[in-house]
Amino acid sequence: MAQDYSFDVVSEVDLNLVSESIQVALKEIANRFDFKDAQASIELDSKTKKLILRAKDESRVEAALDVLFMRMAKRELPLKNFKKEKIESALGQTAKMEVAIQNGIPTEKAKEMSASLKAAKLKVNASIQSEQLRVSGKSKDDLQAAIAHLKNGNFGLDLQFKNFR
Repeated sequence: MAQDYSFDVVSEVDLNLVSESIQVALKEIANRFDFKDAQASIELDSKTKKLILRAKDESRVEAALDVLFMRMAKRELPLKNFKKEKIESALGQTAKMEVAIQNGIPTEKAKEMSASLKAAKLKVNASIQSEQLRVSGKSKDDLQAAIAHLKNGNFGLDLQFKNFR
């Protein structure tokens, strides 16, 4: 009896690392001269998985986001999973921006990845399980080829491969 092998494709962001990055970025912003009187702040709303950046004007919000992304990149967080929204003018002559954190693979992207594997004519089966994609096959070599194919694809998410068995 042939044994099936499988692995899971996930896209996760560690919110603890995000929180640490925010703290380091806020320290840097507090010490930088170009942020003097900018009233810049960065908050993490872990329930809605959004970052909220506030500052005196739009350019300072963008600069604060750049500092934050630089700190996240040093911690090897997947920057592809952060989706910027438009900068809004808030009360008190301040600007506000929300950044959505994409945690998990949306169903549309999972279908696109599954179709891509079928189009590559690899001998693997892909099934969508909530916010992840399970890929299974009879050969480990086919699964390695599927991983390579998914890594080379541009799906707009940072992909991690887990539970290889």
